[in-house]
Amino acid sequence: MTPEIQSQKSRALCELAPVIPVLVVGDAARAEGLATALVAGGLPVLEVTLRTPAALAVIREMARVPGGHVGAGTVLTPDDAKRAKEAGASFAVSPGLTETLARACAEIELPLLPGAVTASEVMRAMELGYSMLKFFPAEAAGGAKSLKSLAGPLPQVSFCPTGGITLANAPDYLALPNVVCAGGSWIAPDADVASGNWQAIEARAREAAALK
Repeated sequence: MTPEIQSQKSRALCELAPVIPVLVVGDAARAEGLATALVAGGLPVLEVTLRTPAALAVIREMARVPGGHVGAGTVLTPDDAKRAKEAGASFAVSPGLTETLARACAEIELPLLPGAVTASEVMRAMELGYSMLKFFPAEAAGGAKSLKSLAGPLPQVSFCPTGGITLANAPDYLALPNVVCAGGSWIAPDADVASGNWQAIEARAREAAALK
């Protein structure tokens, strides 16, 4: 799978909803309920970060939920990508991009949404064949104004900004011509996940799904 095809598949996923929940889940027993609530709320694309020992088990459980598209976040190495795909991930997200990671994802046919912030990083990603990118860390890197400034010289590239995105500032990003969707962690706070408060999470998901 070439980077061009990877970007097409990543873009198609990003177009399914205005927000991709970014999830850090430490207990696989919570995975099914969480994914079901998010999908029911209108957010079918889920990013499970590989930041906990349970992450791969969480992906495995969430991949079984009808209507969901579960990906692995914080994919840094070829081994991360391989283990994520074996667990059932349908895409991978990385905070940056290396040729080694790009090659590995191409070999196992796992769509990659790689991160880029500066014009040089974006141009390098374009050189490798990617046109759908993650903009991370969004708020720390200048926010919507910084991302908007990239649209002029690099209009052929689209982004999913992540990092510091909230219900309040998400519309600022989604209004930009080079933004397809945004990634956010506010939809599933740790307390609600731990207590299994799926009703509250579904309500936040509906609120996020209605963003323009």
